[in-house]
Amino acid sequence: MRVQRVIPHETDASTQGLVWWRGKLYESTGRRGHSELRRIDPTTGEVERRLPISKLFFGEGLAQAGDRLVMLTWHAEQAFVFGIRDFDRRGTFGYRGEGWGLCHDGEVFVMSDGSDRLAFRDSDSFAVVGSVGVTLDGRPVRRLNALECVAGEVYANVYRQDVIVRIDPTSGRVTGRIDASGLLGPEEAVRADVLNGIAHVAETDRFLVTGKLWPKMFEVTFVAEASGR
Repeated sequence: MRVQRVIPHETDASTQGLVWWRGKLYESTGRRGHSELRRIDPTTGEVERRLPISKLFFGEGLAQAGDRLVMLTWHAEQAFVFGIRDFDRRGTFGYRGEGWGLCHDGEVFVMSDGSDRLAFRDSDSFAVVGSVGVTLDGRPVRRLNALECVAGEVYANVYRQDVIVRIDPTSGRVTGRIDASGLLGPEEAVRADVLNGIAHVAETDRFLVTGKLWPKMFEVTFVAEASGR
């Protein structure tokens, strides 16, 4: 991973999902009693718009599909649908199990639940239309967290590891590992939580990454180590 630029990040943001769309960054945050949907100026890190989520829900992963943002919740088995421009509420999807990470590959949603499996969900109904187990060298890769769909591949944070894995969604095989260690200095890391949040900037083919309660976001290029069989 090569750092190209450092951007301020509000330290009250327990980042669960990141989305890049038309020059703006969208972030879902989740903590007990305090979850939000945010639009951020990626030049300054300033929060331009924020929508608090009911204290009954713990916000999780975020994905963009057309003019919609879909935000998971951790245990409530509900995903909220918002208009991407005004954050107007457009409905709710139901699902079984925990919600962790979410992305959209242009055809279907890809969702993680903290296990080694990715579920594929219909864009309109959110019904499960398939799934795949994720493996590295034949062994399951568990605790898949925030997701980003890019050019037919899925990038995933691995919870409590400073690693992002690149996944072939057809086979589930991990095809690359990105070392994300050392982004924060020792004093910053003490006050921060885990790495989480990946957004692909299509215009530059770079990525924005951050973590829960991190003081910074990083614009980076990925250098993946080839992995797996």
